[in-house]
Amino acid sequence: MPTTPHATAPEWDPEQYLRHADHRLRPLLDLLARVPAELPGDPGQPRIADLGCGPGGPSTVLAERYPSAHITGYDNSPAMLAEARAHAREGRLDFAEADLATWRPAPGDRFGLLFSNAAFQWVPDHVSSFPAWTEALPPGGVLAFQVPGNFTSPSHTLLAELRDSPRWRARLGAPARTDAVLSPAGYAERLLALGCEVDAWETTYLHLLTGEDPVLDWTKGTALRPVLTLLADDPEARDAFTADYAAALREAYPPGPDGRTPFPFRRVFVVAVKR
Repeated sequence: MPTTPHATAPEWDPEQYLRHADHRLRPLLDLLARVPAELPGDPGQPRIADLGCGPGGPSTVLAERYPSAHITGYDNSPAMLAEARAHAREGRLDFAEADLATWRPAPGDRFGLLFSNAAFQWVPDHVSSFPAWTEALPPGGVLAFQVPGNFTSPSHTLLAELRDSPRWRARLGAPARTDAVLSPAGYAERLLALGCEVDAWETTYLHLLTGEDPVLDWTKGTALRPVLTLLADDPEARDAFTADYAAALREAYPPGPDGRTPFPFRRVFVVAVKR
């Protein structure tokens, strides 16, 4: 995962992130289903970059979809990369440390596919990187990504309100931005101007979560990570913040009649093919 707009980058927990791996996998597969099966590149081995590879799951799915490709997963979290490197395949799949806020293809590099699953939301003004990234695509090359679009949902607005409350404001700083991602139309406009054909859409998934405080458990792997990092040296404060947030989430996301908790989650998808 790339760095956040906060002064302190979050410490990622691969095990926590993977607790909801089944739900997190579906949008990846839905995105990949719209990516062309044939990619341009060196005969027999197109290059793929997995931007924000996390614990390596997306990279392994890419390796299965494109068995002849050379795939490199990029991430700036040592913990995530340690998990991801267990999936490395000699000559086919490797991993490297990089911050997506500054990552650029090397001069002369050409990629058949630049792929990203739920990472660009952590990169402020990530659209400003699109010109350099699409420049590394030959005709027929693809930039494909999906990002959460749920920043106005209770899971995020309640977190922002709590961070901005008098008790926590000075210690935790400004809440995360609510305009971290664009609409499908916004992304399409930027990429059409860069000479791409664009397929952009949005989907709201209704995840049915189980267990105690399941929405809190989900956010502990993602949206709550910056707060948990900032309070890592004060377990009492961390537990107090988490308890208040959990109580707010229980009210916003009550269990359904079957005991599972419905958790709507909007995502934005983009597949841009270089003309």
